[in-house]
Amino acid sequence: MESNPLNVFGKPIVACSMEPLTGFYRDGCCTTGKEDLGMHTVCIVADAEFLAFSKSVGNDLSTAFPAYRFPGVKPGDRWCLCALRWKEAYEAGKAPAVVLESTNQDVLKYIPFEVLLEFKV
Repeated sequence: MESNPLNVFGKPIVACSMEPLTGFYRDGCCTTGKEDLGMHTVCIVADAEFLAFSKSVGNDLSTAFPAYRFPGVKPGDRWCLCALRWKEAYEAGKAPAVVLESTNQDVLKYIPFEVLLEFKV
């Protein structure tokens, strides 16, 4: 796990969501590390269109899985999404809004900053 994660502005990352509790490490932040193969680094604000799209491509975020401490994501919730999942939604015209202060700078390896800016909250 990163010891001092930075956001896309190069500043200390701000928590994405404590309710529902998000992040690969369930610390409320979009921190990443070697165990996080999916790079849960994009802090999104979910909307119904995105959640439907995500479910349609096999990533059902709206159904709760209590055994994995996953409450299910609802429209309006903030959630740490995998970088490539966000990119997939973007390419399909279904990308959700992004909270830049809470989005990990590691996402910039896959998504240009200028693209993220178009979706800022």
